[in-house]
Amino acid sequence: MGSREGYDAAGYGDQVADLYDRLYGPDEQAVACLTDLANGGPVLELAIGTGRLALPLAAGGLEVHGIDASAAMVAQLRAKPGGDRIHVAIGDFADVEVDGRFSLVFVAFSTLFALVSPQAQLRCFTNVAAHLTVHGRFLVEVFVPDTSRFVRRHHLSITKVAEASVLVNASRLASNTQRVDSLMLWVSDAGVRTWPVRLRYCYPDELDAMAAAAGLRLEHRWCGWAREPFDDDCARHVSVYVRA
Repeated sequence: MGSREGYDAAGYGDQVADLYDRLYGPDEQAVACLTDLANGGPVLELAIGTGRLALPLAAGGLEVHGIDASAAMVAQLRAKPGGDRIHVAIGDFADVEVDGRFSLVFVAFSTLFALVSPQAQLRCFTNVAAHLTVHGRFLVEVFVPDTSRFVRRHHLSITKVAEASVLVNASRLASNTQRVDSLMLWVSDAGVRTWPVRLRYCYPDELDAMAAAAGLRLEHRWCGWAREPFDDDCARHVSVYVRA
């Protein structure tokens, strides 16, 4: 993503590349939903990472392209079966620096929020819109912000527990800028590793406004990849945008 406000997303990826697949596994529901929405056309994943979603999509017969800031993450993808057949550009996914148009562009796992300014987030929507086919879709999977979990602007949570390891998230909230700065701690029998995560969260109506500014409109909003109806109890949402 490049350096913004002192945060380098390429550095983040480089720090976690060798751990990423241990922390976050495959998601069959996501792959099924994305395959259906792609409608057989070419697909572009923003922040493709180690190929958690891209590789199953390609294995299902779709032409898959990707963008990622971290060469180390992409190296993990390349080392996997089929990874050498996916077209990946190294760079800032807000700029969508690829050629061609796509039936589906998507950014999953709240990674849109890794663009830590409203200008970068809007630029992402605008550039995605320019790379969609006439009936193409832009899918965003993100969490629904819940600032009530912060006490005195801080929050500590355990996000993953395995037999010999634990992942801890220590976060600090700046509600005036909608920023969350976190330190992730991976504690295992091999020792302790840490890395920072910086996010700028948005509420669903803010994303819809960015989409409208980019010439897109909301087609679907679900509570998850199984397309459950979205309501006030949803902790995340999958939103799909099309040309207005």
